Amino acid sequence: MSSLQMENGPEDANNQSFWMPGNYQRTVKRTEDAFQACNDIVACFQERARVERQYAQQLSEWSNKWKPLVDASPLYGSLLRAWQCFLSSAERLSALHSSICRSLVSEDGDRIRTWQKETFHKKIFGGFRESQDFETGFARAQKPWAKKLKKLEKARCAFHKASRKEHSAREREAHAQGNPDIAIEKQRKIQEERELAQQETEKMQGRYEKVLEEVTRYAPRYMEEMESIFDQSQEEERKRISFLKQAFLSIHRHLDVTNNESVKAVYNELHNTLMAINEQEDLRWWKNTHGPGMPTDWPQFQEWSPEKKYKKGKKGVDQKGVEQKGVEQKVAVERVVMIGGVRVRALYDYAGQETDELSFKAGEEFLKIEDEDEQGWCRGMKDGGREGLYPANYVETV
Repeated sequence: MSSLQMENGPEDANNQSFWMPGNYQRTVKRTEDAFQACNDIVACFQERARVERQYAQQLSEWSNKWKPLVDASPLYGSLLRAWQCFLSSAERLSALHSSICRSLVSEDGDRIRTWQKETFHKKIFGGFRESQDFETGFARAQKPWAKKLKKLEKARCAFHKASRKEHSAREREAHAQGNPDIAIEKQRKIQEERELAQQETEKMQGRYEKVLEEVTRYAPRYMEEMESIFDQSQEEERKRISFLKQAFLSIHRHLDVTNNESVKAVYNELHNTLMAINEQEDLRWWKNTHGPGMPTDWPQFQEWSPEKKYKKGKKGVDQKGVEQKGVEQKVAVERVVMIGGVRVRALYDYAGQETDELSFKAGEEFLKIEDEDEQGWCRGMKDGGREGLYPANYVETV
């Protein structure tokens, strides 16, 4: 403001003063500006709500994309649970940001719209009733002041005009005095014109001073009336600022996830899950599930017992007989497997490294009696009845 005054001069700065006629319009216009600001605020945070919704969708899509891959990953134990917790945390954060989106639109947006409707009353032919009330109040208070200023300006112009005329007369009189080229009669006439101009100036000055005194005397009343209307406008603006402050605080409360207990719970749980990663427990689980800690039936000496035969048509077979029958069926199945199989031919020489492995030469043929396992081993049987494991990629089907 000060720079503007310096550039345009004190007269222009005075013309921009609130006290000058018509300059109250800026204060009146605040009503329309506040109404438009409400529209802009709602539009602004509706767009932010869309950002929150899109972020929530992206979090959910990210979690759904990675969940099956993480669940099937080679990680295990507490390390796997920690990775999975990132995805479950994203799902919970997605729900939170969806909630933020709904709050910005249905709570904050509707709150501002409702207040806007209750505070600003549109007129049929445009504008707002509040603006018209302030406009009428300021105009009524300023009307007599404007008339007096107009009268004062007229008196000032008349005084300045008379002063210029007197100044010109004095210059002519000074030029004529002592000039032998100008007749005495002419000099006397110039002197009379100067005296008349001086009288006119004094008359205009008196009138100007009188009008100025009236304006000065009326100024306190004018200021009081204008300030009364202005204070009403200020109170309305105070209410608007106070409401929008609370609206902004509400928006901040919804957006500030740092103080949201749900967010704190999500990240606390994630942090606790990460801190619970225990390499010793994970290694112990692997040992007991896939390593030396796994239970197994170690080979033991088994007594031979003759098979019992049952007569045809015998009824009332006891429980022991049923169990024995199951053993017989199992043996029969094993024999079928040993007798059947697929004929294969060795592609390379192989020397068994363990007692349960077969050894063979390239070109040698034997039976494959069990399919390849997860480690790439098959079980085979040579013609002499020797069974054992061998690498599946060392043979081909005959």
